[in-house]
Amino acid sequence: MKSGGRFSYTPAQLRQFAADVLAHARRLGASACECDVSEGHGLSVTVRMGAVDTIEHNRDKGIGVTVYVGERPGARRGHASTSDFSPAALERSVQAALAIARHTAVDDCAGPPEAELLARKMPDLDLYHPWALEVEEAIGIARRCEAAAFALSPKIRKSEGATLSAQHAQFVFANSLGFMGGFPTSRHSLYLSVIAEERGGMQRDDWYSEARVPGQLARPEALGRYAGERALARLGARRIGTRQAPVLFEAPQAAMLLGSFVTAASGGNLYRKASFLADSLGRQVFARGVNIEERPLEPRALASAPFDDEGVATQARSVVRDGVLHGYFLGCYSARKLGMRSTGSAGGNHNLSLASNGPDFRGMLRSLGRGLLVTELLGHGVNLVTGDYSRGAAGYWVENGEIAHPVEEITIAGNLKDMFLGIAQIGSDIVVRGSRRSGSILVQNMTIAGE
Repeated sequence: MKSGGRFSYTPAQLRQFAADVLAHARRLGASACECDVSEGHGLSVTVRMGAVDTIEHNRDKGIGVTVYVGERPGARRGHASTSDFSPAALERSVQAALAIARHTAVDDCAGPPEAELLARKMPDLDLYHPWALEVEEAIGIARRCEAAAFALSPKIRKSEGATLSAQHAQFVFANSLGFMGGFPTSRHSLYLSVIAEERGGMQRDDWYSEARVPGQLARPEALGRYAGERALARLGARRIGTRQAPVLFEAPQAAMLLGSFVTAASGGNLYRKASFLADSLGRQVFARGVNIEERPLEPRALASAPFDDEGVATQARSVVRDGVLHGYFLGCYSARKLGMRSTGSAGGNHNLSLASNGPDFRGMLRSLGRGLLVTELLGHGVNLVTGDYSRGAAGYWVENGEIAHPVEEITIAGNLKDMFLGIAQIGSDIVVRGSRRSGSILVQNMTIAGE
């Protein structure tokens, strides 16, 4: 079977399933209903040490039903799901959701979106590019990627695997307010992790590429060489003494730092007062010159969508402008809890972009001067309530703007409030990691704990 095989259902059939669910909900006494119908299929192949490790075909489908009993304020909510698309199963799912709703507590903030927030325009964002990938072709691509790393040096001794994945999905979301929308998507990726060894010391590193369009993935040989170069560069890593120093987060790690901001600025943590960014709208939370934009309508981008998981229209906006926080990430429920309006963020952010105000990667090293370049973060040491930040790390010590030697077994620590305000530069070496894009980030000062 090819990964680019057809879906099991037509878009019209998915829409009919959704309409049937809404009809059952009305007949059975729900005050409101939301329904999500989806299916997906794909192929993933992993090659390890030249041999095929796994071949996985996936094909799945599901319907999620959310019903509300009572009108806002004061609705009860219930949810049920099924992978059975038969008429009887759809009705049973609605009945199950209603049974749950009748036993839940009344919630003043529960309910579907306000009608005026729902998406009315459905632009074609060009998100579906199927890949008719044969298993043997996928194996060949993964082998080429891994072989390119091994060809670099005999010091590349082992591989944790090269994985090629081609995934396709389609969905329809509908609610009892008359909204119904959906579209197909594709997501393809290539990943490699290898291990270099020298004089008994071993170091691993990896790289990956992801795109909607197969032709926009990195070339297998180029990705393999780069993953191998990264692993080789880490050989001879050593610890350093505890100190205070500036830290340069390589672009992929900078995107993770941006992710910590999104989590802290998201509705659930905000209304629970479990975030250091609570009540921070209009305040300086980043250094001046830092600008973060959300761009949900970019064609072919990995996190583009004309509406969020609740059917609320998405729109381009400035989340941070010149360091000042201008927007949170809110779905309808969290927005009501906070006395605000949804930002179209149910399900997460859409193509969050940290604007560059600095040079390329080599220029960022020169800006760092003497300090730590972080290329890997370990653990989950982030306290969102206080902003305290402590992560295991590895990377390189930099002297006079040049990499001096690799570093391992250290911890970097600070507080996100100080780190955000202490951003000195953002590099033009931009990478995209899922829903976020960023260049490297230079933070003026952090604690580095080592020997």
